[in-house]
Amino acid sequence: MAAELGGSQLSSLLETVPGLASVLRSPVADAIVNMIKAGAGLGEFRMQDAKELIQFATRRGLIPSAEGTSLLEEVEAVAGRARTKKRTGKGSAAPKRAAKPKASKPTTKKAVKPAAKPKAAKSATKKKATKKATKKTVKAKAAKKKR
Repeated sequence: MAAELGGSQLSSLLETVPGLASVLRSPVADAIVNMIKAGAGLGEFRMQDAKELIQFATRRGLIPSAEGTSLLEEVEAVAGRARTKKRTGKGSAAPKRAAKPKASKPTTKKAVKPAAKPKAAKSATKKKATKKATKKTVKAKAAKKKR
C-alpha cells in the first residue's frame, strides 16, 4: 500500500530530487510559460500550447465551448498561413506586431527660471511696517555708535 505524502514531505522531496518539480508540473503551467515566452519574442508559438490553454479554459467554464472552438479554428488558420509562408520563404513567419513608439532621447534639463511676478503696489500697511523697521535699525545703529 502506498502511503500518502503530506505537504511538507512533498516539498522536501521536491527540493532533494533535482528536476522532479519540472516533471510534476502541469501541462497547463508549461503552456502558460511557453505562450508568455512566445508573446515576448523569446520563444516560438506552439499550437499545442494554445490547444492546452483553450481546453483548460473550457473545462473550467472560463469561456464557452463554442468560443473555444472558434478561437482554436482562427488560431489554426493564422498558424497554417505562417507555416506556409515559412516553407515558401515569402514574408515573415510570425504575424506582424504593432509598431512600438520610439523612445525619445533623454534631454538634459536646463534650469528654468520662474516667471517674473508683476510687482504689486505696496499697501499702506506694508509701507508703515517698512518705515517702522527702518526707524528701529537706524536707532539701533545710532546707539551702537554712542557706546
